[in-house]
Amino acid sequence: MRLFPCDRYPLPLPPGHRFPVEKYALLRRRLERHAASGVPFVFVEPHAATDDEILRVHDRGYVGRVFAGTLSRDEERRIGFPWSVGLVERSLRSTGAAVDAAAAALEDGVAASLAGGTHHAGTNWGEGFCVFNDTAVAAREMQARAAVSRVLILDCDVHQGNGTAEIFAADPSVFTMSIHGDQNFPLRKHPSSLDVPLPDFVGDAEYLAALEPALVASFDRARPELVLYIAGADPYHGDRLGRLRLTKQGLLARDRMVLDACRERSTPVAIVCGGGYCADLEAIVDIHAATMLLAAGA
Repeated sequence: MRLFPCDRYPLPLPPGHRFPVEKYALLRRRLERHAASGVPFVFVEPHAATDDEILRVHDRGYVGRVFAGTLSRDEERRIGFPWSVGLVERSLRSTGAAVDAAAAALEDGVAASLAGGTHHAGTNWGEGFCVFNDTAVAAREMQARAAVSRVLILDCDVHQGNGTAEIFAADPSVFTMSIHGDQNFPLRKHPSSLDVPLPDFVGDAEYLAALEPALVASFDRARPELVLYIAGADPYHGDRLGRLRLTKQGLLARDRMVLDACRERSTPVAIVCGGGYCADLEAIVDIHAATMLLAAGA
């Protein structure tokens, strides 16, 4: 199984910033140990997303301001990261990793980016730690290559994928499903093709009971040739920003439900990590690593 890590392109963040960027290097090291013990992981350096790839999704003016470092103070505050050359490079590599994972999944059946899930970035804005929308760019790029016509984005991050929903609002060739905390960020939620809003404090049983029919409906309506799966760790009960109450076992059952749905329908799936903001970094790594091990059949 090919994995596309981005930890060699760190985010230069100021002291005290709350984003747990360290999780990416920890996750890579954990999966490298599994690879050394025989799990079939192959680590591949992702390409930096090209102008053409980015501009299939994002407004040229917004992209130009990101590249030039001329974002307004409000735009920078909305993204949540201070602008830097390193931020641009990291955003391009993370987006490229999703494109590479999608292409690899079409060849191998399953692949993953060890970053990404930047679903709050819309056509002409970044938001919530998201500069460019990686799954949207990957979907558009696979369509541009004539590799697929129909794509399903399954968003299981705890936060609604408002940017993805906005980007594909008028495009039936890309179906967007988001299962998320109803009262959580973002305040303004653009309607997905299918939204599954959940109240605060939902646990494993209620979450899985809501996800199962949503998957059936999504596959039936989308008839996808490729699935892009945002496997957020932030529905975990220990997450600082989550407000749901899933256990590690419940999140693994979620992953199994999604991956089984793809396999039963012979649909390639590319995984991106999504959010994870638990103060216990090892817990985040446990969750993401379990997703990758399950996908690899380990």
